[in-house]
Amino acid sequence: MSDYQGFICDPVPDHPGWLTWSITDPELFNGAVMGQLIARTESDRTVRVRMLETARHHGNAHGNLHGGVTLSLIDISFFAAVHFLLNADAASAVTLDVNTQFIGAARIGMPVDAVCEVMKETGRLVFLRGTVEQDGATTASFMGTVRKLPRK
Repeated sequence: MSDYQGFICDPVPDHPGWLTWSITDPELFNGAVMGQLIARTESDRTVRVRMLETARHHGNAHGNLHGGVTLSLIDISFFAAVHFLLNADAASAVTLDVNTQFIGAARIGMPVDAVCEVMKETGRLVFLRGTVEQDGATTASFMGTVRKLPRK
C-alpha cells in the first residue's frame, strides 16, 4: 500500500494505467459513501477520477445517480488534480467554491468519471474546470477553486 500525504495510490491490476484514489481512513466519506475510486493522469493538465460502482444507495427518486453524489465526485476530482498534476499536498487543501451545471442524468449500475483540468495555479489557489461523463455522454460540467493550505 502506498500512502501519499493521506491518500492511497496503488496500481489497479484489472485497470492498467489507473491508480487507486482512496483516503487512508476508509470510514471517512470517500470510502464509506462513494466506494472504490480510481484515477489516472490524462495530460499534464488533466486527471480522470472514476467511481467504479454506482449502486441503488447512490440514487435519487428518479432512479438516476443523485446530484449530491455527482457533486461529491467533482469535489474529489479537485484533490486528485492537486495531487497528481501539481504534486501538492491535497490533504492540506480545501474547496472554496464549485459551480456545476447538470446537463443529463447519470445511470445507476455504471461507472461515472469526473475529468478535471487545472486552468491556473497561483501561490495558494488552484482554478479548475471539467466534466462528468458516463459511457461517452456528458452529464455535468463544473468549475471550482481550491485553496492550498500550509502544511501542519
